[in-house]
Amino acid sequence: MQQVIDRILAVYGRWGPDTPVETMRRDWETLFEAPPGSAPERCDANGVPACWVRAGGTLPGCAILYLHGGGFQLGSTRTHWRLMADIAAASGCQVLGIDYRLAPDHRFPAQIDDALAAFDWLTAGGYSPDRIAVAGDSAGGGLAMALLLVLKARGDRLPAAAAVMSPWTDMEASGASFETRAAADPIHSRPMIEALARSYLGRAGDPRDPLASPIHGDLSGLPPLLIQVGDRETVLDDARLLADRARTAGVDVTLEVWDDMIHVFQMYPDDLPEARDAVDRIGRFLRTRLAPAPGRAEEREAS
Repeated sequence: MQQVIDRILAVYGRWGPDTPVETMRRDWETLFEAPPGSAPERCDANGVPACWVRAGGTLPGCAILYLHGGGFQLGSTRTHWRLMADIAAASGCQVLGIDYRLAPDHRFPAQIDDALAAFDWLTAGGYSPDRIAVAGDSAGGGLAMALLLVLKARGDRLPAAAAVMSPWTDMEASGASFETRAAADPIHSRPMIEALARSYLGRAGDPRDPLASPIHGDLSGLPPLLIQVGDRETVLDDARLLADRARTAGVDVTLEVWDDMIHVFQMYPDDLPEARDAVDRIGRFLRTRLAPAPGRAEEREAS
């Protein structure tokens, strides 16, 4: 774990208040560089740049829509290629990752619009909502929850499940964990989260808007939800609040708090056995809910 933290801080330590966001994005590309030989299949999902990641999938006719993290300012399908590939392998299902628009050039709700466009592209392409899952990490985890709320408000059929890692669900950073985990979290502080929220929402944005902070949304009727979070994270209570409020609303929720783990620890499988175990659990959760029901044509074809 300390080796992982040292690598992260070696990058973050170069950043200051005047560091251009373009520089931070390039640094992230280096920190989370895709493995040699990785070759995602690029596509256009209703005008949203996207890519398919396939890793020996065994479940026909299903798709996982993946929304990457990065505080809505950083990250891409390139930085998250390895994580998407690991989830694809663990679940047996292909993953569609999207490069949604980033702040500060594109503020809320542009990111939600892009996620919705990609979901509509999947369903227009023949994927049934009950064979689609949504997944994401950090800001992408919050975006995944916002997407579910939009689909519900439209009266659409919802995806079969959602899996989120270290989800950012509270733009006000109101959780007690911002105090109790301040010394343990090597990445995020309350001032950092507040600055990212301002960049995302803009001056006129409401941090309590349910599509920005899904903990304030009506979560009733949402599909089964898996939430993973590290015990060292300042955003720990974002995950706990989401789980508590979803359960109260009647949602089938599994909350996993991983001891001694940091923010989106799943991105470090070569260093942390816990990362590999967590992704395996995500894979099993999604595979169970995406597997075709007995008697479906896809299952007969696969057999």
